[in-house]
Amino acid sequence: MSGATVADFIGYWEVEGEGYVRRGDYEWMASLVPGQRVLEIGCGVGFATQALAARGLSVLALDTLPECLAATQARVEAVDVTFLQAEVAALTDEQRAELERFAPDTVVCWLMGAPAETTGAKATDAGQAVAAYRERIHRAVAELAVGLPSVQALHYVDRTAIAWQAKDIGRDTLVRYHSGKTLLDLPWTAERRHALYRKLDDNVVDMAKIRNSHPSLKSVVPTLASLLAERKK
Repeated sequence: MSGATVADFIGYWEVEGEGYVRRGDYEWMASLVPGQRVLEIGCGVGFATQALAARGLSVLALDTLPECLAATQARVEAVDVTFLQAEVAALTDEQRAELERFAPDTVVCWLMGAPAETTGAKATDAGQAVAAYRERIHRAVAELAVGLPSVQALHYVDRTAIAWQAKDIGRDTLVRYHSGKTLLDLPWTAERRHALYRKLDDNVVDMAKIRNSHPSLKSVVPTLASLLAERKK
């Protein structure tokens, strides 16, 4: 888990995010974003916002936690970044109007997570609560973007683990997953060419458990899974 409380969550991502910065992971994610105006759902502690701003993009960073918005504001010096505290699945009319005025080209939702006190995660639930939370937020983001006429693309990135030699099959799986859940019956389309994976460093203890659990998992590696979806014409 990435933290039981808000303080734990922020502490975890301060450390984890630094590693992503060192490896160029956030820079890679930002390089895949089309358009010039980006609505970022879940800014966390600001590393992703920083990478988007470094590309010269205009960013509206949204988060439910004031602590995360404060951490992001402290980290990001770009003048073309604004902030909004809001719950993506429960926007007020005023908040929705603010998003419409910003007129984003793209909505990004990267490495979605929350403290265990929000997700209900437990060390013994094998990540099920976090996965369910992530699915709900991903769907809410896709539904929100439908009602923002300026938005032409959605970009999702999350951590997973795959057998690297089967990553091409994994790309098809990633498209099917989001098409069947996140984007189902909404005017978004995802194509295999926009499904990408990037290797991460091993979490030695966790990956050892996974690899030792079954012979077919010996070659599993932690990755970032990226999918860009576009509005149907």
